[in-house]
Amino acid sequence: MHEMTLLRDLLRKIELIAAQEEASRVVGVKVRIGALAHISGEHFREHFEQATEGHVAEDAELEVVEMTDESDPLAQEIVLESIQVQD
Repeated sequence: MHEMTLLRDLLRKIELIAAQEEASRVVGVKVRIGALAHISGEHFREHFEQATEGHVAEDAELEVVEMTDESDPLAQEIVLESIQVQD
């Protein structure tokens, strides 16, 4: 599934940023879901919660912004907007 690949890539980015920040955990994540990403915000949230079990972002507060512009160059993507880390 395309969205699962996007989620795995997103988790790798989160891990990398957390490691660079020498953070013990990620407490907040904000993502933008493109209009053509083929996943709803709620469905993404369910997969995110499952995928982060045992992950540095487990129990992180997730903010999802669903985009509607199908002509956006990132309309098929899930974009990591920001993360909040804890030392």
